[in-house]
Amino acid sequence: MATIVSTLFISLDGVVEIDPAWHFPYFDEHMDAAVGEDYADVDVLLLGRITYESFAGAWPDREAEGGEDAAFAKQLGDTRKLVATRGEKDLGWRNAEAVRGDLVEAVTAVAAEPGVRKVLVAGSPDLVRQLLAAGLLDELRLYVHPVAARHGQRLFDEGDDVVPLRLLSSDVYPTGVLRLVYAPGELPAAPGDDDVAGDVPEA
Repeated sequence: MATIVSTLFISLDGVVEIDPAWHFPYFDEHMDAAVGEDYADVDVLLLGRITYESFAGAWPDREAEGGEDAAFAKQLGDTRKLVATRGEKDLGWRNAEAVRGDLVEAVTAVAAEPGVRKVLVAGSPDLVRQLLAAGLLDELRLYVHPVAARHGQRLFDEGDDVVPLRLLSSDVYPTGVLRLVYAPGELPAAPGDDDVAGDVPEA
């Protein structure tokens, strides 16, 4: 079974709808190296439609232009891409295929394919929430920017269920960005009366 990893840029107030005005000032060589690690050895790239359109609207041209990020652009183009979409329009980028049925079933099937070792979910917060709810996401990698975006889509919307996570690693970059890597976890056991007796002030 492949490892399924999510990577997201996020503000302090939980916004993952990236605005270049608050994202790019924090993108330095440390983040660049970490993002390179995220995309290393990826067999399948899983994208929501909005994220896919952003990628497909930029990276093929960058590959053709042959600039400093052309090698990464080629890597993305060469990678198998699954796109969660209800549309019928041709996706228009090589190695891209549509997922129009049940997402959880599709991802489960792909992760079980021989030779598929790592599936990366880039951006696509709606997909991340679905995979977390289904227990399919192995790692949630967040690049927390020291800024309150104040508006935009947030990673976690209003809902009934708590989503406990377990911290696997953390790094602090000179810009103040935190790279936090989580796995699904469980809530700690609630303390009993005896556990908190010493912490409760006497009347």
